[in-house]
Amino acid sequence: MPTPKKKTSKSRRDMRRSHDAISAPATAIDKKSGELVRPHVAFKAADGALFYKGKQISASKSKA
Repeated sequence: MPTPKKKTSKSRRDMRRSHDAISAPATAIDKKSGELVRPHVAFKAADGALFYKGKQISASKSKA
């Protein structure tokens, strides 16, 4: 099995790993409710209605 001829320096090793960091997920604030929401994803309000881009896209579930 081949082995490296030269030792990889700490700087070169760390530069290779520079893309491995975990980034925080993108969030936006909903205009109507003020909640944190994921962009481009519909979210369910407390009453069960679905909202997308600040507009209601489905009715709330009424309990009988």
